[in-house]
Amino acid sequence: MKKKLLFLIMIIGVFAISGCGKNSESDVIKDLTKKINDSKAYYVDGTLEIVNNEDVYTYNVNVSYKEKDNYKVSLVNTVNNHEQIILRNSEGVYVVTPRINKSFKFQSDWPYNNSQVYLLQSIISDIENDSKATMEKEKGNYVFTSTVNYPNNRNLIKQKVTVDKKTMVKKVVVLNDNDVPKITLNVKNTDKNPKFSKNYFEIEDIMNTVETNEEQTKETSSIDDIIYPLVVPEGTKLKSEEKLNKTGGERVILTFEGEKPFLLVEETVKQEEELTIIPTMGEPYMFMDTIGALSDNSLTWSSGNMEYYLVSDVMNQEELIEVASSINVLPTMK
Repeated sequence: MKKKLLFLIMIIGVFAISGCGKNSESDVIKDLTKKINDSKAYYVDGTLEIVNNEDVYTYNVNVSYKEKDNYKVSLVNTVNNHEQIILRNSEGVYVVTPRINKSFKFQSDWPYNNSQVYLLQSIISDIENDSKATMEKEKGNYVFTSTVNYPNNRNLIKQKVTVDKKTMVKKVVVLNDNDVPKITLNVKNTDKNPKFSKNYFEIEDIMNTVETNEEQTKETSSIDDIIYPLVVPEGTKLKSEEKLNKTGGERVILTFEGEKPFLLVEETVKQEEELTIIPTMGEPYMFMDTIGALSDNSLTWSSGNMEYYLVSDVMNQEELIEVASSINVLPTMK
């Protein structure tokens, strides 16, 4: 009898030991969600890659969060060192371009209106909201696959989120319907208890502390080559182009007519002497090498030493983005 009892205890012990350390999907999600939701602040730094056709744009990204809707996302292009900042505080949502001392101000629900690959709350929300989300173990990490919500880019349909044994996000990959990675975030460090200064999330403080260099502040006063979109809607063609002088630079107006008429304005960048805040309709939108302002019928952005404005009364947002994304930094034939 004693031998049977001892054997039974051993069997129970083996099962208990073998069960230790095996976290279920719900356990990992609960732990990760609790860490993020209970956090009063966090700071994440890493690298972000965005693929557009055959081009890859790489950024150094720093993400700061403080409870009560304070977000600051700094994106520095690794090729030209140009920095843009998406900021949310009690006064609104901003896209700040320090090198030209200019900012767009939005009345926006960002970052809550769609998926955000670099924000921990958004990543977890996508997993929790997908009833068919899956979890796999890979090299000692947990990999979650879930759907995403990018209403302006319906080709982005799912994400793979890698979480380590300490239930910290290490990598996020957003894929299209062919399982091709289009956006990749690699997390280098996460600080769960950062200390931010009193005015850290104020736009004036950002402009006072950001570093600029000669390359960032370089201006151009003339347009040597007009840049034409490589993609235009079927049944639409260039009708006219006009070059105008403006204070300290030039502006080109391209008018396209046909089934999907639109207007494309290109103008040289001018660095403002004082911080200029421009009230803007729409939402912050990141594509190619920049963050722009996307509304129902227009898209505004800056790239290199040029600013662009694309508007149409009949094209939808996806069509605007397709045309804008086809505008290369190298001039092409009409």
